[in-house]
Amino acid sequence: MRVKKVLAALVAAALLGVGLAQNLVVYTSVDEENARAILDAFTADTGVQVQMVFLSSGPALSRIEAERNRPQADVWFGAPSENHILAKERGLTQPYVSQNADALSDSFKDAEGYWHAIYTNPLAVGVRTDILESRGASVPTSWQDLLDPSYRGLIQMPSPQASGTAYNVILTLREVMGEDEAYDYMRQLNANVQTYTQSGTAPSGALGVGETAVAIQFSPGFLRLIDEGFPVQVVFPSEGVGYEVAAMSILQGANNLEAAQQLVDWMTSEAGQQALSVRKTYFMPIRADVSAGEGVPSLDDINLVEFDPQFASDNRQRLVDRWVEEVLGQ
Repeated sequence: MRVKKVLAALVAAALLGVGLAQNLVVYTSVDEENARAILDAFTADTGVQVQMVFLSSGPALSRIEAERNRPQADVWFGAPSENHILAKERGLTQPYVSQNADALSDSFKDAEGYWHAIYTNPLAVGVRTDILESRGASVPTSWQDLLDPSYRGLIQMPSPQASGTAYNVILTLREVMGEDEAYDYMRQLNANVQTYTQSGTAPSGALGVGETAVAIQFSPGFLRLIDEGFPVQVVFPSEGVGYEVAAMSILQGANNLEAAQQLVDWMTSEAGQQALSVRKTYFMPIRADVSAGEGVPSLDDINLVEFDPQFASDNRQRLVDRWVEEVLGQ
């Protein structure tokens, strides 16, 4: 009897070991709702259990750096690619070239495999058509239109001091207009801004409850409002819009390396990219052979503005400091 109990204990321990080997610890900078939707789909397809900790991009990078000698997570999931470039430069991540890398354009992966994209989203302007109509204001079609006095006090956008979304706005305008002209534009736009939010997704929330009539952020929040029946229209300014490339990296010293590699392979596969629309994230896929889903515009239909992620990484503090001084401090 004692032998049977010992054998049963050994089998249980072995099974527990297998279970632990299939666990994955993820620091996610994708919003919690969508991160859970995507990672649940990964678990459903692979059986790998995921422990998720939400951290916005700045705190996530700081925590990963603080834990570099004793990593507590396996994967950093989300945050714009320039953050993952920083992590690579600081020796915080390790290379892994996914079997799906050839299906991704160069802007959606690191050449050495240090990061792979998860999804992409363009900047957009969301408007409440009912509020604008009641104010006698037309729907804007360009960045220049937003300077019209009819939008005074009606615009919400994030603050570059706290939001990567708002930093993307600065980079976009810099590419479209030139740096000095972009700051002159933002000084003029400031007169029409009702408030600068701390969160990159707060403007769409304010749009939904009618707190503001015009909001600037990445497109998913606006597409969700339309899907839910709100009188919202999405505008991609005609001069061009930047876009985010949310990425993922395997951390140096990852305890569950095989499971981490599975996540990279799954996320860059057709199945992983299809999960973006199936789970209603409103994120745009990074593979050309996967549809964004009903109601989500194709990237081919939008005038996209590209900028160098290395420049974005190297100049972030300078450009944000200039915004604080010249726009807020005017």
